Amino acid sequence: MEQLLHYVWKHKLFPLVELKTTDGKPVEVIDPGLHNHNSGPDFFNAKVKINHTLWVGNVEIHDKSSDWFLHGHDKDQAYDNVVLHVTGKPDVEVTNTAGQYIPQMVLEVPSTIRENYEELLRTDQYPPCYQIIPDLTTLNIHAWMAALQTERLEQKTEAIIRRVKRMNGSWENAYFLTLARNYGFGINGDTFEEWATHIPFSAIAHHRDKLFQIEAVFMGQAGLLDINAIPERYQQEALNEGYYAKLRNEYLYLAHKFSLCPMDYKRWKFLRLRPQNFPHIRLSQLANLYYERKTGLSQLVECKDLFSLQSLLSTKVTPYWETHYTFGSISDLNEKNLSPFSMNLLMINTCIPMLFAYGRHSAKEALCNRAFDFLEQLKAENNYIIRLWKECGLTVKNAGDSQALIQLKKEYCDKKECLRCRIGYEYLKKTKK
Repeated sequence: MEQLLHYVWKHKLFPLVELKTTDGKPVEVIDPGLHNHNSGPDFFNAKVKINHTLWVGNVEIHDKSSDWFLHGHDKDQAYDNVVLHVTGKPDVEVTNTAGQYIPQMVLEVPSTIRENYEELLRTDQYPPCYQIIPDLTTLNIHAWMAALQTERLEQKTEAIIRRVKRMNGSWENAYFLTLARNYGFGINGDTFEEWATHIPFSAIAHHRDKLFQIEAVFMGQAGLLDINAIPERYQQEALNEGYYAKLRNEYLYLAHKFSLCPMDYKRWKFLRLRPQNFPHIRLSQLANLYYERKTGLSQLVECKDLFSLQSLLSTKVTPYWETHYTFGSISDLNEKNLSPFSMNLLMINTCIPMLFAYGRHSAKEALCNRAFDFLEQLKAENNYIIRLWKECGLTVKNAGDSQALIQLKKEYCDKKECLRCRIGYEYLKKTKK
């Protein structure tokens, strides 16, 4: 219950009794301090009056006083500036590295808050706070959704920064990695990102005016030109058609020329995958985008409205794939353009986070604002998470709202982080009817 003690202290939700130290001195909490989520005391720069004397310093909180020694705080100088030790069970006195006693205060969690918290933790119906949502004010919901939306973009920014480092500081290549990952549409996301790291950008740039060679490298580096990557029943047909053999021969030539090494084709997943999401189709679409020079960060930054953004992402497959989903397997004629649904997801998960991340990196606030504007203009996602929130009474108007609710579900509900959630905060305060 230590987290609950943190919560009660942070929000000053104290029981209606006089606060006192364990030796009977009155305590007045003027400022609980700044909550620290890293190493060191739990709250920095708190202001408390103990026996009418103002103390400014840090506060440490434990479920039991003896946890102070269990965690080694009595030997850690980082805790010498603790002016008050807050605990639920005062089983021992605590001291700093100089052996001086630190004032302690017992903090009781109000029964209503404790009961509400336990109710949140044990409720199986998702989301556990569903009962209170209709009672929340529009202002409260809007403020929390805005914060969640920003939090999600910042989280995606961190992932993009890691890709930039992985690509030796190249934002252009990091954008391609991000785009490739989201072409996996969840199931093959990790594999597409791995594939993108196998693309020799400097080498393939010499052949950028040849779509066939680009597709050969893309398919070859994915391991899909290995004859064993084709189901046995289609192998002979693939060889008879000729396109597979031509691609493979071209790839072998380029692989020798640039010392290329393909990834293992077994990394690709096909089970329960819709044919339009097969890696062959997505790789051909990416090859077209790359050939048409639509995969550069500079082109993305130039997009100032949704129409230009959609035009940038618009692509199709090469002629062979209009009648195939895999090598040797013939299908009805279909240009297999990027669907509006897929286009929407790519804008939400690739273009907008990239604009926001690059805007932060280059200190260009206009790019960050553009990212938020695009989220407000785009259609909301329609998945089981969004449908559940709608059933609870939340209005989802645009992609900004749907991204906020996905963040709420994944980072708060799934992890039972009700104490960090503003809806959870309101739930804990509610009184029994």
